Amino acid sequence: MNNYIEWFKKNKITEVECLIPDNSGIPRGKILPTKKFLSSFESGGLRLPLALFKLAVSRSVTYSIDDQLLNPTDGDFILKPDFNTLKVVPWYEEPTAQIICDAVDRNNNEIEVYSRGILKRVIGLYRDMGLEPIIAPEIEFYLVKKNNDPDYPLETPAGQSGRIEKGNQSYGIDAINEFDHIFEDLYDYCEAQELEVENINHEDGPAQMEINFKHGNPLDLADQVFLFKRTLRQTALKHNLYGTFMAKPLEDSPGNSMHIHQSILKKGKPAFVNKDLKTTRYFDHYLGGLQKYSKAFLPLFAPNVNSFKRLRGYWEEGTPFNLNWGFENRTCGFRVPNFVSASQARIENRLCGSDVNPYLAIAATLSAGYLGMKKKIKATQETTKAAYNVNVSLTESIYQSIDIFSRSKEAKEIFGQTFIELFCSIKDLEVNAYNKIITAWEREYLLLNV
Repeated sequence: MNNYIEWFKKNKITEVECLIPDNSGIPRGKILPTKKFLSSFESGGLRLPLALFKLAVSRSVTYSIDDQLLNPTDGDFILKPDFNTLKVVPWYEEPTAQIICDAVDRNNNEIEVYSRGILKRVIGLYRDMGLEPIIAPEIEFYLVKKNNDPDYPLETPAGQSGRIEKGNQSYGIDAINEFDHIFEDLYDYCEAQELEVENINHEDGPAQMEINFKHGNPLDLADQVFLFKRTLRQTALKHNLYGTFMAKPLEDSPGNSMHIHQSILKKGKPAFVNKDLKTTRYFDHYLGGLQKYSKAFLPLFAPNVNSFKRLRGYWEEGTPFNLNWGFENRTCGFRVPNFVSASQARIENRLCGSDVNPYLAIAATLSAGYLGMKKKIKATQETTKAAYNVNVSLTESIYQSIDIFSRSKEAKEIFGQTFIELFCSIKDLEVNAYNKIITAWEREYLLLNV
């Protein structure tokens, strides 16, 4: 603790933001003066209500969920700061720190439904097998004009040239430079927080970009994605824009994905290939697990009503809405990039949207691979042709997706019965709230015609 006290003094920190992701990945928590933060350890720690884990993206549904689920007495949990995540918040004028916290009870046991804790438990399953998972996320986002009226569609902002991009600028260098003033700040903010972003490239949509992270420990990378999403939004606001990770923010443009590259180490060495660079049983079974269980785990890859608007676009925009796999085949749900060394051998999960809770999406990906290895599930044959129009094999509605997830024996074993019930209850309430909305489409085509 003394080292951290010195860190606070050195950086002249006056306030501390204690962050905790809810089940949607939204930052929640408390902000308090540094002295209060440090003294909180002497009084049993900072507390928040367990009802935080019942919150939905649409509105508070705390009291719409079964009282006996998780928290019958409406009690508290304790915020346990993870000092490995202590960072300066670079966009404030007042020196401020942020720290990601774990959620524990008074006996220091982790709260079973907390997404960060779930990911740690999944990593522990690998540790018990003598394996170490490695991941590298790629996350897409859009820059859009500020939009104060949700009834109006989002609009693409003008770049430094004053022109509004119309799309089809995939990998365009000059198209990125249109927003260079924003990305210079973004890189500075990421560096200040030790977020290991490797590069940025332009995607197909207008003002749509992708950031790639350096590979590493899954918990560390989930923390980085969690902080990056907040960082991008704050950077865009500084320049009077919005940054959005909605899975499908623009009607006629591609959706936002979060691709997860994954591999495993055994005794510190790559396990997916042998010394001759031939794939191993670990590769085959891991891939088989992804194919078998991703359908059941889909609500953690596509958690919102809007998520399925991205997935349903697979016919037009090339979203890989299937469970196929192939070497260098981006039309498959699981792509295996070509490799020339054992350390490069990996599998890419292309199903996730950028709107995921990164802890849950990574946990679900690793869980599917773990189950495949544990149960020795064999992968299908490689798909060598375009897979956009074949073997869809995934549920095409959030209703079916939630139902399958709620009944999955394996999901309950990995994530816990309470989490499954709680998560599915929240999603049911969100979907019901969405279904009550009268949309512009209905007013356009039904108002005067039926």
